[in-house]
Amino acid sequence: MSATVRVAAVDLGASSGRVMVGDVGADRLDLHAVSRFPHGPVRLGDGLHWDVVGLWSEVLSGLREATRVTSGSLASTGIDSWAVDYGLLRDGRLLGIPFCYRDERRGEEGPARVSAVVDPAALYQRNGLQFLPFNTVYQLAADPWLELADRVLLVPDLLGYWLTGRELAERTNASTTGLLDVRSGAWDLELASRLGHDATLLPELVDPGTTLGPSRAALGLDGLPVVAVGSHDTASAVVAVPMESGAAAYVSLGTWGLVGLELDEPVLTEESRLAGFTHEGGVDGTIRYLTNVMGTWLLSETLRAWGRDDLTDLLAAAGEVRGAPVFDVQDARFLPPGNMPDRIAAWCDEHGVRPPEGQVEMVRSIVDSLAEALADAVARASRLAGRVVEVVHVVGGGAQNALLCQELSDRAGLPVEAGPVEATALGNVLVQARAAGADLPDLAAMRDLVRRTHDLRRFTPRPDDRIHDGVTS
Repeated sequence: MSATVRVAAVDLGASSGRVMVGDVGADRLDLHAVSRFPHGPVRLGDGLHWDVVGLWSEVLSGLREATRVTSGSLASTGIDSWAVDYGLLRDGRLLGIPFCYRDERRGEEGPARVSAVVDPAALYQRNGLQFLPFNTVYQLAADPWLELADRVLLVPDLLGYWLTGRELAERTNASTTGLLDVRSGAWDLELASRLGHDATLLPELVDPGTTLGPSRAALGLDGLPVVAVGSHDTASAVVAVPMESGAAAYVSLGTWGLVGLELDEPVLTEESRLAGFTHEGGVDGTIRYLTNVMGTWLLSETLRAWGRDDLTDLLAAAGEVRGAPVFDVQDARFLPPGNMPDRIAAWCDEHGVRPPEGQVEMVRSIVDSLAEALADAVARASRLAGRVVEVVHVVGGGAQNALLCQELSDRAGLPVEAGPVEATALGNVLVQARAAGADLPDLAAMRDLVRRTHDLRRFTPRPDDRIHDGVTS
């Protein structure tokens, strides 16, 4: 790699977004934030929605700033975001305001309509997805606006359309819809037809690394090329997990904890389905075999309920607490926004568990409960896939939580390597850099560059605190 490639990554989480400039060279992988902005769901009269127009405004402003500060030297930009949520288009125009997957109405209607057409076990054989009531396939089944639409675009594809004028679907995010064939990676048009969807509703699929086109002239971005990355944020994050062998599990830890393995073939057993494991597309055709665990959402919602915005002092004090109660973080009551401390106390009361006392013990209770759930997910992934796990990689914002990483190591009985924190943006940047000609022929080369350019923190199980004996297949 003789020259540095410079690109802009648009990285959108469920509570914040950022535009980052990345520089990629032979021994260089740097990120610089040019724009950070909060965003989140907005409650309207009919439920919880995403302010996609406001989000678009922030993205466009951030890209203009990135173009300005780099004096037009950007090779491209690419967008990643959360999965499953979508906009409906008619003749290129957005119909209504996209719903947020945390909307309380996402529950029974969509799944009931889909299961009336295809049995859940048969559906798993087709799409390989764990059952989540907010998966796109269920949202579409309950969407009264669908009959007016001629196109469905997931959030990053919608923003990409507004940038380039092209209605396309990036494959890793499309794999989260429930309408993609888990074996072929193509749209399951037979399933779509059985569910009453016209084939034209689903846009053309493209792979990460595909150039979508130049940005539209009216946007003031000097025709900046737009490249499809792993537009599901977890797909981008896994690109930047510094794994060195197949004996590794990963935890992409942010609002959600995505826990899994990277596989070449799906695990479509009934045991896998009942265990809640899913198959999502990865960059370069890999399969992300994973399960969703509630993540740091519990901590952020707890802080919001307390009117606090910083966790540092509470985590430091929580590190001295022993014997905090452990609760089931996967209980459905913790999914929508609300008063998490009250909900945790209610769960404890209902299950005969002593509720946490005070803010410090509440934080320790959440940390221990998350660690227990994450360790259990690693163990189940190992067993179901028949693969020995020797190390767990934690990337994303949760990698900064040393108490949680240590508890995960203790409870899994395995070493944990934490970092990089900005894995999603790094994965986004790496895919763009390769498309621009960087000498990064495969995932191994990308991950080697991450490992050589970023400091990782290692946690090992403490023998006195070990809860599990380790994870083996």
